[in-house]
Amino acid sequence: MKSDSDTNEKIERKFGEMGARVRIRPLLARDSRRLLQTPTGWPRLDVLRDRKGEYFDIAVPSDGSIDVVDFRPDDRHLLLMARTPQGEKAKFLCGHDERHWFVCAVPERAGVRDVITAKLALQPESLQDQIAAKRVKANRRLRRRNEAYTRQGEWFFVKADFEPPAKEVLHNEPLSRGRGSKPHVVDFIYRHGGTLVYVHNRHAPSGIIEGNFRALPENVRKEFGWTRMMRDSQVYAKGRVRHSDHKTVVLKRWHRVFMNTEAQARAAVNVVFLD
Repeated sequence: MKSDSDTNEKIERKFGEMGARVRIRPLLARDSRRLLQTPTGWPRLDVLRDRKGEYFDIAVPSDGSIDVVDFRPDDRHLLLMARTPQGEKAKFLCGHDERHWFVCAVPERAGVRDVITAKLALQPESLQDQIAAKRVKANRRLRRRNEAYTRQGEWFFVKADFEPPAKEVLHNEPLSRGRGSKPHVVDFIYRHGGTLVYVHNRHAPSGIIEGNFRALPENVRKEFGWTRMMRDSQVYAKGRVRHSDHKTVVLKRWHRVFMNTEAQARAAVNVVFLD
């Protein structure tokens, strides 16, 4: 199942036609150390930078293969599919968003067959309900801003008709999906409910509950870098949403915050790139 040179040349050509550079190479032992979990026969994908700028780095296992499923050069997006010897499939959306190239694992859902359906699959169910309720036209459902939401990167903001307790509003608060990602910073954040977790880029990138944290050896608990965060809480945002890779978004009223569904993809652990 090894990806041959003809297939690699075809993939490289398609990346080039949408204005991107790509390096396709064998998966090495050192690549596994950059992943949060052991690879499962799927490729490891990243967006790196050299003196010429950004490029896609795709490391393919010797017993795996990759191919382009759909290609939209005008939109600067393509859908990549990986196969393992066991017959498992994973899909990755590669493209350009505002200022930079990105790669995103797509949830393993039936019906994801092209770039459009991959983008739709990355919208959380609550957001799709809002799109239906607001009767957003088909040609506006994937825009960064429409009648149902405002988007910045992987975050969606939906208008909420309420005012949180002023004393519980946090100022200049980071909005992060964890795993060492570069946070989006919001003028005002209000969180309600959820579970307290302790997060550490090396020991617990996805967070662990307090009981498990207290059970860790004392020297680990005292290491620098632990952060207390709330998991699965309802999050609301207002004001400016700032991130160096994206144009600043201004929310003039309170909005409910939703993250895209990439975390639901099993292959997400093989994506190193985090914005």
